[in-house]
Amino acid sequence: MNAPTTTSELAQRAEPIIEVRNLVKRYGKAVVHDGVNLDVYRGEVLSIVGGSGSGKTVLVRQIVGLERPTSGSVRIFGEDPTRLKPAQLQALRNRWGLQFQGGALFSALSVIDNIALPLRELRALPDNLICQAALLKLQMVGLSARDADKMPADLSGGMTKRVALARALSLEPELVFLDEPTAGLDPMASDDYVALIRELRRELGLTVVMITHDLDTLVALSDRVAVLADHKVLAAAPIEEVVKVDHPFIREYFLGERAQRAMQALHQARGDAQSGEA
Repeated sequence: MNAPTTTSELAQRAEPIIEVRNLVKRYGKAVVHDGVNLDVYRGEVLSIVGGSGSGKTVLVRQIVGLERPTSGSVRIFGEDPTRLKPAQLQALRNRWGLQFQGGALFSALSVIDNIALPLRELRALPDNLICQAALLKLQMVGLSARDADKMPADLSGGMTKRVALARALSLEPELVFLDEPTAGLDPMASDDYVALIRELRRELGLTVVMITHDLDTLVALSDRVAVLADHKVLAAAPIEEVVKVDHPFIREYFLGERAQRAMQALHQARGDAQSGEA
């Protein structure tokens, strides 16, 4: 397993591409977020964790402009999505891709048409070039041209996630949001998918914001982890620093038996990386 980025390397990053400030989100009397602050830096993988109902997906929806905060602000690539005109917002949205939990493929469209859909909505390229581009994205995520005409109902869980990732990458975004990318996969398929994300992140220079509850995925990919609890971000730091925060959720999530195994793997990766540099 490759070691994630070190704290010193993160400290050298000066460009936050997502800035969340004093974010409050309420649905009637129900408070989801109450003073959330968070930065995401270019080139990093930031994972968001939290208990059920902590507002992980709601936070991402506010970041990308699908929901308005009750108060506070969100800036992405320096812009507030809620203040943009429709054409400006669409141009901004073209700079990121989203992989929804479960894939969210259109059941009536083939694999290649699902991937091509964002390109067709732009109406900027002839269809033959769109199909070629979609095929390249299909191959980029480890599938072949033989899979292009399959329907979503014919795909395994792992293939569905790869097609969804190919669609998220179709506009060549700088930023990708992944919602539970390895949920429902068996251990081997999960490991393969983690390796794919790591490779694409390196080759494409992606910034990744990932919602996950899976510890192995979290440890394998994350530069930093943002912990949502008590309606706030309790910590946003490398895992080794997050586990030092004294909070019931952090103790339960990060200090259990499975978490200890994952942390041992992380420490081993750090040691191997340092040995290779020596």
